[in-house]
Amino acid sequence: MDINVDGSSESSQQQKSHYILPSDSRETGRLNLQHRLIVKAFDGKLVSAPLTFKSGDRVLESGAGSGIWTLEFWKEYSQKNIHLDIKCIDISRDQFPSQVPSSVHFSLRSILDVPLEWSDQFTFVHQRLLVAALPRPLWHKALHQIYRVLKPGGWLELVESHAKIRKFAVGPNSKNLALISDRMFESKDFVGDTEVYLPPVMREMGFVDVHCEGRDVPISNSRSVVDDDGLDRVQIWYDLWKGFKGSILAGGGYGIVSSEEEYESLLLGCKDEWHNSTEAYTSYWTIIARKPE
Repeated sequence: MDINVDGSSESSQQQKSHYILPSDSRETGRLNLQHRLIVKAFDGKLVSAPLTFKSGDRVLESGAGSGIWTLEFWKEYSQKNIHLDIKCIDISRDQFPSQVPSSVHFSLRSILDVPLEWSDQFTFVHQRLLVAALPRPLWHKALHQIYRVLKPGGWLELVESHAKIRKFAVGPNSKNLALISDRMFESKDFVGDTEVYLPPVMREMGFVDVHCEGRDVPISNSRSVVDDDGLDRVQIWYDLWKGFKGSILAGGGYGIVSSEEEYESLLLGCKDEWHNSTEAYTSYWTIIARKPE
């Protein structure tokens, strides 16, 4: 069951040039914990789209990362005796698992440039957390590619974090962090409100049955550092912003910080504010849409 990594393209490098988080073991661990938060927020469901799978259906995961979503999805349906052919793509192989089931295939490639032979092949496409990876024009290109590879009647599900209204800004430090985030997103032409911006774009491309659903997820509460599910939400959120450090410093600190030491101090101040607040939240959205028959 050794993994088979293939494929590469200029589009992979183009998308990689915009991605502002690392692809190391620390980030893999953070993403896997974030996966648990997202699944819990959406009532324990890995899929929100209203479709029924059957053996032989092909599924594409874009931005697969460590493969945690795919491997749990594969296990869930294998236990129902439904055997799916799953392709997973990402612009970096660094987080790919070392072993996967024989019906799961990982490729080093970008959603911006998927093979022509994949056209009209997939019953379901799942893509998650590319809000800090795709500038506005590349969202259009990515959605065109997804529409092309979906079978008529197939479903797309995007899962994104809202990054425009900063519900984590609960004190002076986290308010400064929100300013940094806003300026960084503006400078890179990232879409902070994908749940508002993308549905009209999707409908214009031909998608139907477009639907959005959001969940507010508390970053912490003052009663306990660790959630009842064992997740230290403050630490997960802190580690996310640690991951952004390189891009923020490369942007000159966006007028708020001027050195690594200042940024680290700011994050520690944010951590204290989040620990002591019941008002710090982040939001996740699912956006589902169908390619018409």
